[in-house]
Amino acid sequence: MNIKLIRTKEELAAAFARLDQLWGAASGTPEGDELEVLALLIEKYEDEHCLMPPSDPIEAIKFRMEQQGLTQKDLEPFIGSSGRVSEVLNRKRKLSLAMIKRLHDGLHISYESLLADVA
Repeated sequence: MNIKLIRTKEELAAAFARLDQLWGAASGTPEGDELEVLALLIEKYEDEHCLMPPSDPIEAIKFRMEQQGLTQKDLEPFIGSSGRVSEVLNRKRKLSLAMIKRLHDGLHISYESLLADVA
C-alpha cells in the first residue's frame, strides 16, 4: 500500500482507478484497509477542491414534488394558499422560516437545501 495525499486531478484519477480495483475487498484485509484509506483521501481532496454550491430551494421542492408525485395543491399545507404556492414556485415570493420548517417536517427536505438562498 502506497499512501500519499492526493494533490492533483491526475492523482485523483489514479486514486479512483485503484479504488475500482479494490472495490469489494473484505474489511480487515490489507486490500480492505487500503480501500478505506483511499476513500478517505479521495473524500478529503473532493472536500477541498470540488466545492458544490448549495442547492436551490425551489429546485429542491420541485425535485421532492417529482419524487413523490405531488401537485401544487399538495404543497398548500406547507406553504399556504394556492396563490402563495404559485408565487413561491415562480420565485415571486421567498420562503418564510415557517414555510421552511413545515416543508422540512412534512416533506423531509433538508434545511440546508431550503435555506440556501437566505443571506
